[in-house]
Amino acid sequence: MSKPFETLTLADAKRMLNAGEAEAGKFAIPYNIAVVDAGGHLLSFTRQDGAMTGCIDLAINKAYTACAFHQPTHVLGELAQPAAELFGIQHSNAGKIVIFGGGIPIRRNSAVIGAIGASAGTVAQDIAVATAALGALEPSIMEIPATLIDRS
Repeated sequence: MSKPFETLTLADAKRMLNAGEAEAGKFAIPYNIAVVDAGGHLLSFTRQDGAMTGCIDLAINKAYTACAFHQPTHVLGELAQPAAELFGIQHSNAGKIVIFGGGIPIRRNSAVIGAIGASAGTVAQDIAVATAALGALEPSIMEIPATLIDRS
């Protein structure tokens, strides 16, 4: 008997994409934004007019990476530096692993139920777009990772 699991819905993904696009507008950069379900499979994607085609796979793979490893991609990047314990991880999973910022897992009750990935700007801008997309979710879903909370 299979165990039921929770995942993001298409309605969740659409709200997230709209919020991410609004944030991207603040940077005047056309963005690629991807949302994956709990299994890391693409649920929804947007490519704004003029967005770089090279960032399509980056956005999708950032979302996949965040979901698969239950970590924001910039945190995984820190663990993947030379001499760190996950050095070389970006070469696993058929090259789908992205180890710089812009991918964030989405949790409810500590379980990963999907992820968001954004790509087009600087790492800080990509994280900002992904974080804004999280803000479109209902509070019971939106658990912003502690690594993204400004403690200054």
